[in-house]
Amino acid sequence: MDAGVAEILNAVEDSVRGGAISPKDADVLTEPLARSLAAEDMRDPLVRQIEECVREVGGPASSRSRAAALGERYRGLSATDRAHFMQVLAHQFGPDPKAVARAQSAYAKAIGTPAQWDAETALRQAVVSPRSRLLRQFNELPDGLKFLVDLRADVLRALTRAPDLAVLDHELQNRLLSWFDVGFLDLRRITWDSPAALLEKLIDYEAVHQIRSWTDLKNRLDSDRRCYAFFHPRMPREPLIFVEVALTGELSGSVQPLLDESAPLLDPGDARAAIFYSISNSQSGLRGVSLGNFLIKRVVEALHRDLPGLEVFSTLSPLPGFRAWLDTQFDAGTVPIKAAALSALAEHINAKPAAALLQQTLQRTRWSERPELIEALRVPMSQLCLRYLTQAKQGIYPLDPVARFHLANGARVERVNWAADISVKGFNQSYGMMVNYRYMPQEIEHNVDRYSEAGHIALGPELSSS
Repeated sequence: MDAGVAEILNAVEDSVRGGAISPKDADVLTEPLARSLAAEDMRDPLVRQIEECVREVGGPASSRSRAAALGERYRGLSATDRAHFMQVLAHQFGPDPKAVARAQSAYAKAIGTPAQWDAETALRQAVVSPRSRLLRQFNELPDGLKFLVDLRADVLRALTRAPDLAVLDHELQNRLLSWFDVGFLDLRRITWDSPAALLEKLIDYEAVHQIRSWTDLKNRLDSDRRCYAFFHPRMPREPLIFVEVALTGELSGSVQPLLDESAPLLDPGDARAAIFYSISNSQSGLRGVSLGNFLIKRVVEALHRDLPGLEVFSTLSPLPGFRAWLDTQFDAGTVPIKAAALSALAEHINAKPAAALLQQTLQRTRWSERPELIEALRVPMSQLCLRYLTQAKQGIYPLDPVARFHLANGARVERVNWAADISVKGFNQSYGMMVNYRYMPQEIEHNVDRYSEAGHIALGPELSSS
């Protein structure tokens, strides 16, 4: 906007606030400037193209063709031009504030009269943004839903630099929440016989335990493994979220055997436990669209139906915030651990039991290669992990995001597992700790109620008595 024009608009706005002129007089003064700015905007071909879509020039069919052309144009834009497109949508194609104000005033006056319902309808129509018509047109295209998911992913990436895009993000999220209602989704099992393009996407999207090779993937899809994903009918080749499950004889406390390509196969009919060891969201544009809780429940139902001998449904989950929390405690000198828990470690190191000894052992030794140190660290690390889960809070809920997810879904903390993931990633995020969150069908609703109301954390009997 020209600096001189901006000064005039600001001066008029100040005069209205100061009572020197009325809002009506201000509109008369600024209307020519608004028309001039609008004409300037229309010289931008992108603005003109969006304007033609939202006005549905030439009718719905023509507008759909224009939207398709606009979508293709967006895909070919540079990062800078995509940012411009998002700014244009956010700032120039929102609801008309004056129309909203008039409709709101009319509705307030009509409350309690026969005209109330018509006024309510008018208010609803006034707050619908022109950009929503463009989003609807995109959705009507053959690959339009995927385009909108990817568009929101771009918006989310840009938000840190341009927080004013939040209005566009909110509108996209609200539409995606409706379009990705779980009732529209298909649950499908992915096997080694699935299309190669889909298997490649599992490799690309796996976010918890990296798939290192095709042999690794084949192991995760073997007869004693299961992989399920949600798909949308409009995105049939794109998994939205998927879960990897290991069928085992008992509750698993380490991820290494589950990922071991040379481990012997278990007859699925002999399995007693289903271990959910990886849940990955595949579409970053669906952040805030809750699918994981429905996925787990649907998979439990499918497994229970296909393998009635299963008795235990549990995760083997990472603790992405545990190391950061513990390192902060170390730095502050407030590690909540008693000397007695460090006695075995002190004996091996021949030192005085202290928090500093624990920190040095974790950070300066190759403890994962020394069985005696692994065992000596078990008690203090298990105690600290349980304290992290139950007492490190974000408000009334656990600080750990994975814990919040499973506890909100009705699981209980069944067991904490020391040295359960000794990979580089496992060490960096949790010093190797993992957690079993167990889903007990008869407890889920009760656990959900207590957690949502007061942040209550359900513990299994092994942890309740410790």
